[in-house]
Amino acid sequence: MSERNLDFDAPVERKGTDCLKYDFAVERGMPADILPLWVADMDFRISSYIQDALAAQAAHGIYGYSDSKEDYFAAIRDWMKKKHGWQVEEKWLVKTPGVVFALAMAVRAFTKEGEAVMIQQPVYYPFSSVIKDNGRKLVSNTLVQKEDGHYEMDLADFERKVKDEKVKLFFLCNPHNPVGRVWDRESLLEIGRICVENHVVVVSDEIHADFIFEGTHQVFADLSDKIRDISVTCTAPSKTFNIAGLQVSNIFIANDSLRRRFVKEISAAGYSQVNASGLVACRTAYAQGEEWYQGMMAYVRANIDFAEQYIREQIPEIRMRKPEGTYLLWLDFRRLSLTSEELEDLIVRKAGLWLDSGAIFGACGEGFQRINAACTRATLAEALGRIKNAIKNS
Repeated sequence: MSERNLDFDAPVERKGTDCLKYDFAVERGMPADILPLWVADMDFRISSYIQDALAAQAAHGIYGYSDSKEDYFAAIRDWMKKKHGWQVEEKWLVKTPGVVFALAMAVRAFTKEGEAVMIQQPVYYPFSSVIKDNGRKLVSNTLVQKEDGHYEMDLADFERKVKDEKVKLFFLCNPHNPVGRVWDRESLLEIGRICVENHVVVVSDEIHADFIFEGTHQVFADLSDKIRDISVTCTAPSKTFNIAGLQVSNIFIANDSLRRRFVKEISAAGYSQVNASGLVACRTAYAQGEEWYQGMMAYVRANIDFAEQYIREQIPEIRMRKPEGTYLLWLDFRRLSLTSEELEDLIVRKAGLWLDSGAIFGACGEGFQRINAACTRATLAEALGRIKNAIKNS
């Protein structure tokens, strides 16, 4: 048997499938005919090995409570070792239905109401919501953007706020969504030092770790034994293999006490076994998905290169710095000097696009839009052409 789903130019009709990206525009206040590139899933058909495994499971005809055996962990272990040089142990593993669920459980496990949780805005917006919705204090160590569009951490501000705000928990996004940084080892070591010295638990969201286009992904927990001891590492096959709807994530916590506290919160939430199909898809993806993964990565890399060149040559009014990681593009519209309402009108009404407004990633994201490049080249070209024409005709 060989991989069948390697034509990433082939369009896949997603309308009429209860697809969040394509079928809920009107319900979310958007025009019915809008072109959506907001949700961070792919428009590519998944690996045929995963399709076949799910078909075999469906044919069995019973979908009862399920859990994982040693082969599930072995597939994850081998992938982490091969891709990231990280040796994980089975006792560290806690399965959850998603990374955002894990973030919420970490907030409840490691902080009390009113205590401070730090993030680095602009950042994936559920980071903020799970902090605020659980009655914790949100503190932002806002990233610093250089003139060339490159983002860096403000480490002095990070240490000052950890101490002044008595931060108990830090959400690290590595690689960073939406700015596309693959954080360097030196910055992560300094973050680790500060958090170890100040008894801060670090939840590292590494869901995009398999999308590295420049540099090397450094697993935060793998920096040192002391850093591993304060780390909760969130991984999932969902972005890498386009199976987010099957709801399975793999959370690694080496520290026994932290893991017990985390698991206790999951139990208190009334959650136990993850999606049965998710277990099958995850195991198959890591064990047999390499050819599809390599093909997808080559295609997405080419999409990013295409977008960068198109914007540079055809839409000089906006700026894009190629992401080091993730398949998300962070477009800077600030040269147009538009208000947030005017920019939204340009994108939604004039260009007919549904993107993620930068403002939802924090106030420092105002003037930006996030666009998903994990789509067919034709779709990406259509979206960029619409932006070009909307600006030209404004």
